[in-house]
Amino acid sequence: MFEFCDELPSKPSCWVVRKQLLRSASSVAANYRAACRAVSKTAFVAKLAVVEEEADESLFWLEVLEEMDVGHPSKGQKLKSEADQLVAITGASKKTSRQQGKQ
Repeated sequence: MFEFCDELPSKPSCWVVRKQLLRSASSVAANYRAACRAVSKTAFVAKLAVVEEEADESLFWLEVLEEMDVGHPSKGQKLKSEADQLVAITGASKKTSRQQGKQ
């Protein structure tokens, strides 16, 4: 993600999107790490929810860049696919964890 963002054009319209994308993408990693270190199932599920939200936000900013027609298209598509997969995986993990907590 960082390399992709570094390659974006240096125009004002890209600055905002680049900054938001870097923040949301790095938040995915940081919150996933926090989820892995969670001390309770409730904390784990809460952190997974943040991961899901931030991955979805990253997907949004990648779609904005695509609409702006900036960035390397194949790299952007790969990152969009990864973000979409992270949203699906974390959503499924949240659901499973919640169901296991009710048993």
